[in-house]
Amino acid sequence: MHPAPSVIIFTTLSGLGFGLLFWLGIDPTPPTGVMGFIFFAIAYALAVGGLLSSTFHLGHPERAWRAMTQWRTSWLSREGVCAVAALCILGIYAAALIFLGTHIAFLGWIGAALSLGTVFTTSMIYGQLATVPRWKTPLTPALYLTFSLAGGALLSGRASTAIALLLFAAAVQLAWWQRGDKALLQSGTDLGTATGLGERGVVRSMAHPHSSPNYLMKEFVYVVGRKHAMKLRGIAFALTFILPLVFLLMPFSHAFAALAVISHIAGVACSRWLFFAEAEHVVGLYYGMR
Repeated sequence: MHPAPSVIIFTTLSGLGFGLLFWLGIDPTPPTGVMGFIFFAIAYALAVGGLLSSTFHLGHPERAWRAMTQWRTSWLSREGVCAVAALCILGIYAAALIFLGTHIAFLGWIGAALSLGTVFTTSMIYGQLATVPRWKTPLTPALYLTFSLAGGALLSGRASTAIALLLFAAAVQLAWWQRGDKALLQSGTDLGTATGLGERGVVRSMAHPHSSPNYLMKEFVYVVGRKHAMKLRGIAFALTFILPLVFLLMPFSHAFAALAVISHIAGVACSRWLFFAEAEHVVGLYYGMR
């Protein structure tokens, strides 16, 4: 699929923001006062900034609020409900910590659960799509959740936890790539099933269905070369996992901690670009692009 910048920004920033909110919510001794304000300000800037960026991919951003009304059937709607609930509850939790020095633990735990729920519902927007075999796997929500938890631990200064979660997330990422490379072939989808003519014999494309690119081709058919994809995977893996782990294993300094965070964010953004660029939507079969 076409990797729209707004969607990449959304999935990168919101995952990190809600991951940080999760750790702040379950912290038995959360930061208060000025430090509490700084941590929550960073978390809200990431989470809200990511959510707002997602609206720029809509044809009518002013109607985005309507997506929340279909929560019974839509993962997008469930994402919106979870996000708003998490931000509101954790807003009260944060205000009590910052201005009153009061820790309302049960609000923190509810907000933390809703934060993870937001990341999970985001992942299921993609993970439930049978039209993209690479995405339709339990590894997709696992990928989103481990990235969010690892990034949140990194941002909140939990070095030992971040190291363990980065290693786990790296394993999930490798498994997701390995499984994804075979997903379209193993799905049994081909030009015959794409056109509905497979029962009549082998279907071959004699000419493209359209003489010029149409909406479907622009939005759902994006081809990234294998050679370039592997190079980008290496860059994404190094930035997301290897460099942050190297910085975290060095003697602690604020400079190394900042470099670990910056490297991780850049790596997650690169990984998210590949997530969409390598999607292999089955509509590409109809247009002879797979």
